[in-house]
Amino acid sequence: MIRTVDFRGRALTKATYQSELPRAELNVAEAMRLIEPILDRVKNGSESDLLDLAQEFDGVRPSSIRVPETALVSALAGLDPAVRTALELSISRLRIVHSDQVRGDTKTTVADGGVVTEKWIPVDRVGLYVPGGRAVYPSSVMMNVIPAQIAKVASIAVASPPQKDFGGLPHPTILATCALLGITEVYAIGGAQAIALFAYGMEGLAEKCDLVTGPGNIYVAAAKRALRGVIGIDSEAGPTEIAILADKSAIASDVAADLISQAEHDVIAAAILVTDSQELADAVRAELMIRVRATKHSERIREALSGIQSAIAIVDSIEQGIDVVNAYAAEHLEIQTINARIDAGKIRNAGAVFIGRFSPVSLGDYSAGSNHVLPTGGCACHSSGLSVQTFLRGLHFIEYDKAAFLEILPTVVTLATAEDLPAHGQAMSVRLENLS
Repeated sequence: MIRTVDFRGRALTKATYQSELPRAELNVAEAMRLIEPILDRVKNGSESDLLDLAQEFDGVRPSSIRVPETALVSALAGLDPAVRTALELSISRLRIVHSDQVRGDTKTTVADGGVVTEKWIPVDRVGLYVPGGRAVYPSSVMMNVIPAQIAKVASIAVASPPQKDFGGLPHPTILATCALLGITEVYAIGGAQAIALFAYGMEGLAEKCDLVTGPGNIYVAAAKRALRGVIGIDSEAGPTEIAILADKSAIASDVAADLISQAEHDVIAAAILVTDSQELADAVRAELMIRVRATKHSERIREALSGIQSAIAIVDSIEQGIDVVNAYAAEHLEIQTINARIDAGKIRNAGAVFIGRFSPVSLGDYSAGSNHVLPTGGCACHSSGLSVQTFLRGLHFIEYDKAAFLEILPTVVTLATAEDLPAHGQAMSVRLENLS
């Protein structure tokens, strides 16, 4: 069901580790070609075109693309009380963690009379994408909305695909979560067309956004890539992935269940175990055989675990294992070792790190307080997960008085001359003509 990669006795480079633990192949370039007509239809079209696209891709024609507020209120009223309680607790924890991410202004005096102040300003308007499809993701509503609200974004819109089973509305749990968070601007639209609507806006329906965030399928990723520059994006989220670094102290049933939990998302989801214990590897493989057969989405999970993107990697030591997982740069990384906290301190590249037996990825998916919108595809070596910072821009405010200006003037003129940009220097020296 899951292949084995043996790294024992091999001193490999970061690139070689990556080549032997590849992700599933995704042809985003081809997807970009396929969505180009969709982007044009949205850019130059009307709501009628969006309704046509919904019929074409979602199999249902909503009564309107904008979800009526009455539908949001109704969805919240009909929400299972147990689900509401779970959402409210998760929202509370997310707000606690994300509130600590807020940055204050920094005022720096670089010389007497010369001050540079950095202020963190929220973007004016964001579009938040919440996937539909195989599963329902109220958690993605929370993960997107809460940091945007804490960043004090003034205008927040959510898009989620229309559902045939709900008369062309997004799933009622999605709508209920929006209502719970005070979001009233929701659109029944999915895929590349949703990203295009946020990017271009549409007269009489939706204003253009400055930034779009949230996970989605390959066509959502392709639209983000195609429209980057027209809008800002958080990342091109790919298939989910989990890596687990474990030694002989780990419990095989825990490890197997955690691998299965992420394989449940998609047939191209990645599940990687890195261990120095052949005994654990064998035990996990045996647990997978039992547990995959017994779980609801067994066919999907089996395909994900059998794919090239999933593996059990055997290493000489946990130190080598740390090199492997740092090279792999997983979206989710679990550390299940005797010295889990110490080993976690050596991790440089991961979307989020889950330390010890009682911190599984599922906890972070919903209720840990951390954000689950994380970099995939190895992008964790250079990118971070969604946070309050995603929705803020650092602006410098520069204020020099006359004395500070005169002191630095010769330096600026010298540098401008060195770069053969004399007008830059003249823009400084002209101020000497009217000194008071």
